[in-house]
Amino acid sequence: MVTIPTDSSLWYALQTHSRHEKQVRDRLVAVGMEPLLPLSRQYRQWSDRKVLTTVPLFGGYCFAKFSLVKSREVLQIPGVARIVGATKPEPVAAEEIAAFQQLSLVDRMMEPCDYLIEGTWVEVIQGPLTGFRGQFVRRNKHHGLVIRVSLIQQAALVHIEADEVAPIS
Repeated sequence: MVTIPTDSSLWYALQTHSRHEKQVRDRLVAVGMEPLLPLSRQYRQWSDRKVLTTVPLFGGYCFAKFSLVKSREVLQIPGVARIVGATKPEPVAAEEIAAFQQLSLVDRMMEPCDYLIEGTWVEVIQGPLTGFRGQFVRRNKHHGLVIRVSLIQQAALVHIEADEVAPIS
């Protein structure tokens, strides 16, 4: 069993109240904590037109870097329902957080997708996502790379070209 020191800052997934993800992100910043809220651009149909909007990639979740010593402070932030974990707060893998931090800097369409998808495991060999590993899928005539966050069993599909990836042997 691995014991995590309570004084170290790690990334945790926070489950939020419905549609409170952006407010939780802003409140985390206000109390001096580092948040991560992956966003997705999606077209939404309004009564008279389609509008490109920015919505949280994983509805109901926001990520934050903090020490478990501050978990009480985090839980008192309006909009936070709980710190995700099976029986107690569990940190999110650093490489999963790093992937979404880098993805937030790249101008690629991203959308949520099912967590469990069958497909070939690939590594990106060219372009701004070089070095990323994930599952290669085809959806609606587009190719994509599935990036997962194991702890909350959520995944995102990043649009990518087939010639940008190579199978992992």
